[in-house]
Amino acid sequence: MSRFIVTGTDTDIGKTVFAAALAGALGAHYWKPVQAGLDPEGDKETVARLSGLPASRILPEAYRLTTPASPHLAARIDGVEIRLDRLPLPDVEGPLVIEGAGGVLVPVSETLLMADLFAHWSLPVILCARTGLGTINHSLLSIEALRNRGVTIAGIAFIGDAHEENERIIPELGRVARLGRLPRLPVVDAATLASAFRSGITLP
Repeated sequence: MSRFIVTGTDTDIGKTVFAAALAGALGAHYWKPVQAGLDPEGDKETVARLSGLPASRILPEAYRLTTPASPHLAARIDGVEIRLDRLPLPDVEGPLVIEGAGGVLVPVSETLLMADLFAHWSLPVILCARTGLGTINHSLLSIEALRNRGVTIAGIAFIGDAHEENERIIPELGRVARLGRLPRLPVVDAATLASAFRSGITLP
């Protein structure tokens, strides 16, 4: 059964677009457990537009917060307490794609980091990384943080323009599978995204 967590080395690197493509390719259910920021839309709405999945496969968030900030801060501003007991894995049949918020060490609450949540769920993680300058450091730190918590890394997927050296050295030094690269697309819709994903990404 294909069940993956999609996370990133940073925010705004394209992991929601990647998660949409992955969920569409697998015919999976998609779940963003903690959404922080709703302007102009949440990630659930983006995935609904880009994945080609029926609405029944886009699951509601456990927490839907209005402020675009780290989940722990967005929750504080919204007067909400994020609790681990409200974040069980969805009870769904078949493939499942879960999207984290921000990077792997983003705080979910005052006591819980995203990577800790991934370890709690015991599902393999796909790490999305930029191709450009700075990605080696961010990627290797993210891999180390996940591994230190016993999280299985299914592989790393690059997003952006081709950079052969960065795409080579990170999987080698990090000892992770290289899943390929999803390019930045001039027009992003369900059809162009699915085509680029099929061409550029090898599923673990």
